[in-house]
Amino acid sequence: MYEIAHRVLALRTDPPCDVVVTIGLPYEEPTGDWSCPYRIDGLAGWEHERKVTGLDSLEAVELAMAMVRAALAGSHEAKEGMLTWDDEPSGQRAQTVYVNWDKGRNMAYIAMKHEIVPGEAMRQFVAEDIVLDYGDSGQLLGMELTNAAKLLPGEMRI
Repeated sequence: MYEIAHRVLALRTDPPCDVVVTIGLPYEEPTGDWSCPYRIDGLAGWEHERKVTGLDSLEAVELAMAMVRAALAGSHEAKEGMLTWDDEPSGQRAQTVYVNWDKGRNMAYIAMKHEIVPGEAMRQFVAEDIVLDYGDSGQLLGMELTNAAKLLPGEMRI
């Protein structure tokens, strides 16, 4: 795989080790579709090259990045807080959010983590068309938009 991007994450184990994420150069398949290889070394079950296929090279890269993000976020290591990016840049950093949009009911839920278990939201704050859900330590878990067509940003309307 010809590498176009990579990131090294730290796995807090004893002894500590690295998790290396690699995105490869997209290539055109004989069918006309485009594929993008990716690999996650150091995370159990991901130690071989995989690929995703899209309509064009950009979609293939986007899908590879989405798969890597989902694999890392959904891993046991991440859920246990053992996976970190030691070289995080200072200041704000993009965060993955999970959006569920019910167009028929004009409602959307934007979650700050993949799964919120029943009873995890300990406090709610209601303001017009928005309900904010907070966990027991004050962290924002997610928000419900009751007028999603108006309030949901266009880039989240997938």
